[in-house]
Amino acid sequence: MESEHVILALAALAQPTRLETFRLLVRHEPEGLPAGEIARGLAVPHNTMSSHLNVLARAGLVRSERRSRSILYRADLGRFREAVTFLLRDCCGGHPEVCAPLVDALSSCCTSKETAHG
Repeated sequence: MESEHVILALAALAQPTRLETFRLLVRHEPEGLPAGEIARGLAVPHNTMSSHLNVLARAGLVRSERRSRSILYRADLGRFREAVTFLLRDCCGGHPEVCAPLVDALSSCCTSKETAHG
């Protein structure tokens, strides 16, 4: 991933409504949500939500697909992972213990959710 794509992604997320939109879509993976439901859930006018979703889509953080009369939006977790990996690629500089707290935090987050749903 090139730095300009990471900058675009970070800029898109550097706005409260777009950040909450992305987080909402992450919570609804892999099903996704229709645009209207996202707008209602975040109490944002539909036309404003459409603009936010367009910014997130241009940054590569969300994907959309038409399902009959509505558009379903999903978080593009692969693209997000690429951006985070780009940011952390040089994290440990040959010393894995430097990044261990980050890896542990992510592992415990995912493990606790799996345990709760299992």
